[in-house]
Parts: sequence; structure tokens; C-alpha cells
Amino acid sequence: MSNIIGVRLRKHLRPVFADAGDFDLKNGDKVVVQTKEGSIVGRVTPSYAYKCGVKCAGRNYPKVIRKAGEDDLRQEELNLRLEKNYFQACQKKIKKRDLPMKLVDVGIAADGNKVVFYFVSENRIDFRSLVKELAGDLRTRIEMRQIGARTEAQRIGGIGCCGRSLCCETFLQKFCPVTVKMTKEQGLPLDPEKISGVCGRLMCCLAYEHENYVEMNKAMPKTGRKIKIPQGIGKVKQINIISKKIYVELEDGVMIELKAEDYNPGMLVKQK
Repeated sequence: MSNIIGVRLRKHLRPVFADAGDFDLKNGDKVVVQTKEGSIVGRVTPSYAYKCGVKCAGRNYPKVIRKAGEDDLRQEELNLRLEKNYFQACQKKIKKRDLPMKLVDVGIAADGNKVVFYFVSENRIDFRSLVKELAGDLRTRIEMRQIGARTEAQRIGGIGCCGRSLCCETFLQKFCPVTVKMTKEQGLPLDPEKISGVCGRLMCCLAYEHENYVEMNKAMPKTGRKIKIPQGIGKVKQINIISKKIYVELEDGVMIELKAEDYNPGMLVKQK
């Protein structure tokens, strides 16, 4: 059994779950966490797992390897300053080589023995000479890591159309698949500007209530189907799941508003 806590790593708003092992930690404690990206300093933060004392087994979480000491904190402060300098240096070298890549972020391991440069690119990049020169200048291990548009938005952050900080930046632990079908089932307009996030991909929030929409749609007729109502036979033109209303256009063009509770499958006109 593992003692799972919430930890906010470095400059990121989004907390992650980490295995605290036998460490006795409280909110606000600084710790060093071993992640796939290396060792990173973080701060224990309130989370559902932490407040409820969740014990989890069978999953691999980043591990807390120690409480952060004075040396760790000094190194972390130095790393944050160096990352800005390294970012500018790398950007200049990319521009000099005219490489088709966009530098997004820089991360330095807690012990300072590795620097990771995150970038986006539509194609594969031969950055061997870039890595060689950076390693020579910075005198440390260099890793270039290509990321996608969603991960780029997660790392640099931003404000969504809702006026709040991006979900991926603040609380999403992993990206879930989002499809155009979800948009159609929720009756949303297929306008890229209205259904796309700052990353240019479909907004993650489209998936949050998708299952509820699917369940509610089961009690509704399909758009385009003909149904028989007291005013006559008409075609379903639009369905508003939230307000639970069905809009039916009669043969003479008159639009009728029908409450979902007044509809039943027996009203469907058999298709020829």
C-alpha cells in the first residue's frame, strides 16, 4: 500500500499525485520527487487524495525521495534563474540554424545534472549539432523533447474562453480523447473558433459531460426524424438537451416547441 499525496512541482499550477512512502508530510512541505523527467522540487499541496488519506496500490506514482533541504532549495532557486538564460541561448541557436521548431520550455533537474528543452514541430528535426553545441556551452547533459500542441498549452498555461486558467494547466492529470462526434451529440455548432482551445485542438471540457449527454439523448428522437404531434406530422429540426426541448417543423413550415417529457418513441413516423 502507498501513501499518496498531492505535490505541486516547481512553476506548474497543476498538482500531481506522488508516493510519499514513510515520510510524515503536511501541506506546504518542500520535497524532492523522482519523476520521469528527473528529480524535481515540489510543494505538498491540498488535493482529494491528500485530504482523504487515500491508500492506493497497483499504480506507479512519482516517488518522494526526501524532504527538500537548504541545498535543494538553493539549487532550485539557481535552476529557475538559469532556465531563463538557457531558454534565450537555445532560442538564438535555433534561429541561427533556421531549424523549423518552436522552443516552449526548459527544465533543469533538481541536482542540476540534466537540462531538458521542450519544443514543438510539425516534422522530425535533426538537432544533433544543436545538442552538441548546447552541451559544450552548458557543460551538462542535454535532452531535446518534442511535445504536442496540448502539452505545449499545459506547460506555458493561459486563459480559456471560460475566463479561467486552462484545465490542463491546473488540474487535468492526463489528456482524454475528444472527438467531433462529442460536439455533435451536445448540439454545439461545428465552428472551430467556438469548440477549439488555445492549443488549437478540441477543448478538453467537451468530454466532461459527454456521458450525460449520451444518456439524455437516448430519450430524444434523432434530428431529421419525422414525428407525429397533436398539430400534425413534422420533422425534428433541433434538440436542446439542457432545456429538454424538441423543435419540430411542420409540413407548412410552422415551428413547434415540444417538451421532452411530452415525447415518446411511439410518436415516431415509420421510415419507408
